[in-house]
Amino acid sequence: MDIEKEFGKDLKGKEKQALAVNTIRCLAMDAVQKAGSGHPGMPMGTADFAYILWTRFLRHSPLNPNWEDRDRFVLSAGHGSMLLYSLLYLFGYSLTIEDLKNFRQWESKTPGHPEYGLTQGVETTTGPLGQGFANGVGMAIAEKILASKFNTPDFKIIDHHTYGIVSDGDLMEGVSCEAASLAGHLGLGKIIYFYDDNKITIEGSTELAFTEDVAKRFKSYNWNVIIIDGHNHNQIRRAIKKARSRTQRVPEKPTLIIGRTIIGKGSPKKQGTSASHGEPLGTEEVAATKQFLACPSEPFIVPNIVQKVFARFKKKALQEEKLWNEKFQKYRHSYPDIAKEWDIWFGGQIPDLSSILPRFDTSKAIATRNASGEVLSKVMPYIKNLVGGSADLAPSTKTYIKEVGCFKKDNPSGRNFHFGVREHAMGSILNGISVHRGLIPFGSTFFVFSDYMRPPIRLAAIMGIKIIYVFTHDSIFVGEDGPTHQPIEQYAALRTIPGLTVIRPADANETAVAWDVSLRRKGPVALLLTRQNLPVYDRTKYPSAENLKKGAYIMVDPVRNKEFLSGVDCEGPKVIIIATGSEVEIALKATETLNAQGKSVRLVNMPCWELFEEQSKEYKEQVLPSSIKSRIIVEAATPFGWERYAGEKGKIIGIKGFGKSAPHQILAEKFGFTSLNIINQALEMIE
Repeated sequence: MDIEKEFGKDLKGKEKQALAVNTIRCLAMDAVQKAGSGHPGMPMGTADFAYILWTRFLRHSPLNPNWEDRDRFVLSAGHGSMLLYSLLYLFGYSLTIEDLKNFRQWESKTPGHPEYGLTQGVETTTGPLGQGFANGVGMAIAEKILASKFNTPDFKIIDHHTYGIVSDGDLMEGVSCEAASLAGHLGLGKIIYFYDDNKITIEGSTELAFTEDVAKRFKSYNWNVIIIDGHNHNQIRRAIKKARSRTQRVPEKPTLIIGRTIIGKGSPKKQGTSASHGEPLGTEEVAATKQFLACPSEPFIVPNIVQKVFARFKKKALQEEKLWNEKFQKYRHSYPDIAKEWDIWFGGQIPDLSSILPRFDTSKAIATRNASGEVLSKVMPYIKNLVGGSADLAPSTKTYIKEVGCFKKDNPSGRNFHFGVREHAMGSILNGISVHRGLIPFGSTFFVFSDYMRPPIRLAAIMGIKIIYVFTHDSIFVGEDGPTHQPIEQYAALRTIPGLTVIRPADANETAVAWDVSLRRKGPVALLLTRQNLPVYDRTKYPSAENLKKGAYIMVDPVRNKEFLSGVDCEGPKVIIIATGSEVEIALKATETLNAQGKSVRLVNMPCWELFEEQSKEYKEQVLPSSIKSRIIVEAATPFGWERYAGEKGKIIGIKGFGKSAPHQILAEKFGFTSLNIINQALEMIE
């Protein structure tokens, strides 16, 4: 063992560098072999590029992984996670050799794909291919906005690049096409991606399904393209230098470095084949590969000489942050007011909005999408790190705020985004903006098109990051557009995502409160808003809209409603009607009609399941007493999921198929979303 630890001690120059690169390969092989699963081929094929990037160019701080001006590194090909874990270990991040040995195991810091928030140095959760590619575009957008805000003529406080390694699979996925197109349009010149062009996928050669000219495609996206031998260190070094120098030119363009590589490089029998892609090499092949690479035969051995190589580069990396910290202290002294804003933005502080949020009176009905637009028009100038836009639907989603300008290639300080008709990319870019830190992003489209965004919404929930989704046209009541534009199953689809808060306000004032909640939640929030006008409820007659924060509240009760809400016990109702969003209007009319007839009915307004489930058992029992089995749920969507609140004896007025094209008043009648239908259903229960 001592001999193995001292392996390579007499090496010099290029031989020492080769051993360092091959150590990365061996750690990846060993971890996959021990785990009995994983992807050794990609780390082995991209080790040369990663080594040059991390040792010569990447600005990072192993002792402070959250340093604000670090370069971002995105391993979009997340299946090759052992490449990243090996680098993090060798550079002295929080990973240990035991963590590498526990690759893919229970509660390990080295899961099968990189997970944000679990492992220091992992910038974003990458698993589904293409997502990391698009996340990097969001990071570059954030860097550009923050640089325009905080940099001064004498201090460049924000000045970093976004690097990534992407695979054939990443480039096949449609989300990367959308994101690449937008990145080229916006001139995001600080994006530098390495395309691991190894010509192999799980099924075999890429010739089976992927024969396009990638270089021409990215040139058409307005990217710089550099083609190199992905194992030639001099070519790699020159390519990165060339890509970095382009950021000083006008116009700026992102760069794709196409590196021809050999998957599983070094494996005598499996390199260049799909056999090295997604399974361990096997004990004999690992031994043969280590012999070929001139590396120690024992697993998980890092020769002392390699440790010293990375220690030297770690010291250099830490010096970069030290110099930046010194510069930032001078900046803070010279620009105390801007530095104070820096603290607010990066600290995630949200000010009190009580005097900012609009108050809506009962004089006219207003669609909740319009109310949301009015809220944004007040909030965006006040919360200056709130940024966002729509997938070419701002006039409909009411998310364009003219006072804050548009983010463009030549206007990086603008805060309205034009994502174009690119919902896939919009969702993933929002994730990148959020994990970068410093900004609060939102994105909007029609609710039915949230299907396009489901993968990044799910990843946002896994990461627990702050993003606000503004989904308008939230029901069949969009009317004549028909079933393709009428969400039915999307309600349940979003509510099944753990960690996502879904809010469907019933009127304009609840919409204002919903925005306040969204800005303060740690994780992602989806706001479901109407196209059609809704009445604004008289809050002197009904409980305050602030009750939305509890997820559900008693809006009407047969006994004194305010007394009940304040905790005074009273005789319970015979039937509870539970409604959300626009359906609260018809449920309210039905409830009040029934109570006028002496039928003893309670109306519960339930805008958010997640908020309600966070309340105390006592509160939930007050609102929905377990003793009252007669319940009616009213929501213009699939009944799926509402069984939890309806109970065995409850009824759900929902939609089991799809909508139809017709005026919304006709749809309401045909699908049973009328006060009369609710009354009849309640009477059947009572009688």
